[in-house]
Amino acid sequence: MIASIQGHVTNMGESYLVIEVGGIGYQVHVPAFLVNSLHPGEKISLLTQLIVREDSLTLYGFPDQEELTLFRELVRVNGVGPRLALETLSTHSPDVIKRAVLNKQEGIFSQVAGIGKKTAQKIILSLEDRISFAEELVIPPEVAGINEEVQDALISLGYSVLEAQAALQTILDDAPLDLETRLTIALRYFG
Repeated sequence: MIASIQGHVTNMGESYLVIEVGGIGYQVHVPAFLVNSLHPGEKISLLTQLIVREDSLTLYGFPDQEELTLFRELVRVNGVGPRLALETLSTHSPDVIKRAVLNKQEGIFSQVAGIGKKTAQKIILSLEDRISFAEELVIPPEVAGINEEVQDALISLGYSVLEAQAALQTILDDAPLDLETRLTIALRYFG
């Protein structure tokens, strides 16, 4: 089992890095945000999960234990393989995933390419008993609804799902519950 890898990035693709360790280049599949934040030559250290299949050995890497744990739990869900689990972590941050499970927000998972309503339901049912939650992740239904509208508005303005979710994190819980005010606060994140 390969538990971690540390080396220099020599090459990168859409969803993977090639990390050179002792003259050997290892292809490590990683969340998209990681690929976008690195350049060839940079040193990197990742926690890894080796997935063994009949016809392949595939290495997946994550910057921290929380993402690795979520990846492992997502892979355990019936109908979610490693690639779909990685796509989920490329689309949403761990906090967003946990919040979606805790608040039973199927729509968050449906934003991931390849996940439909049934798979989203399976993920929520499977993960709600297996991952730990911070109490602050509980969102009142009315706040969740308006936040979803703000996120949709940001996406329609051209921001990615991850950028929209990062902007939503800057809105305080006690902010007014109207779309215009919350959207204005979220847009300040990009200013």
